Amino acid sequence: MNRNDDLHRSMVPPLTFKLPAPDISAWRAGNTGTEGVWHFDSGRPGRHAMISALVHGNELCGAWALKGLLEAGVRPQQGTLTLAFCNLEAFDRFDASSHDASRFTDEDLNRQWLDERIDAADTAERRRAAALRPFVARADWLLDIHSMHEPSAPLLLTGTQPRNLELARAMRSPEHVVVDAGHKDGVRMRDYGRFGWLDAEGGDTRSLLIECGFHGDPASRAVAQDQCVRFLAQSGVLSAEALAQQLPDWCLPDAPRQWALEVTGPVVATSSAFRFVAPYTGLEVFEKAGTVIGDNDGVPVATPYDNCVLVMPSVRQARAGVTVVRFARRRPL
Repeated sequence: MNRNDDLHRSMVPPLTFKLPAPDISAWRAGNTGTEGVWHFDSGRPGRHAMISALVHGNELCGAWALKGLLEAGVRPQQGTLTLAFCNLEAFDRFDASSHDASRFTDEDLNRQWLDERIDAADTAERRRAAALRPFVARADWLLDIHSMHEPSAPLLLTGTQPRNLELARAMRSPEHVVVDAGHKDGVRMRDYGRFGWLDAEGGDTRSLLIECGFHGDPASRAVAQDQCVRFLAQSGVLSAEALAQQLPDWCLPDAPRQWALEVTGPVVATSSAFRFVAPYTGLEVFEKAGTVIGDNDGVPVATPYDNCVLVMPSVRQARAGVTVVRFARRRPL
């Protein structure tokens, strides 16, 4: 890290991390021969639903949710269910006082989901993706649980396929649903294989990525639990009644309304010197095109159209090639 990087980090305000790391030692081995992966088969026809957590080692809310599902003895009534604690090597390095350092070991696991990258197996994350790939490839429905660098309202990311947007609408929460094509620096798990196919080819597949709020906010755990219940009920793997009996306190109120945020493009940092002009945390709406929101190595960054929405602005991982915010148009879902 150079002197400019040190200066940049010192200007990013610290956030209090209040969500403790869960003890998942009892569940670490899994039951599949792949560490951290659990699979349950009802013996009856139905979908293969998968819920993944800890794709980033500092995103604890999903690990809490998976631990809760396992402790409650949740089992599919039909079809199959896979629960995966993903980046265990990064999670093992978690330190609340420096939580960004445990996001990954060598590189972002959620940018490695191309077979060519996975087959290379030349980093810790690519090797882990190779171990997880058979489960992701077999899943029909996927919920990938994440959290955010900054305090913000939850966001449900659907990709661009209308079938995923329909599922988001049926789940009735959270309020903001992001329609996006992913990132230029690599493919996410939720876009891998059949999940990335167009509706005519993708068939019954569904894949969602939930951003539950700030990494260290205990409220992110409640959002992750709520989304698990809603996703499993919609998948048909378990009934809503069975879930309510086993997990009676997990459901949050439905969103009063839902908005689709259609991402039109990213702002990519040219270096770690990227700055916003104000402490944005996301979902800010700018009425006028041309409103300057940041500085990218001396180049002003302005909103490209009226009523532009900021999606997940953050400079905590800023460096050349990293997306620091995305622009979106908002419409009722």
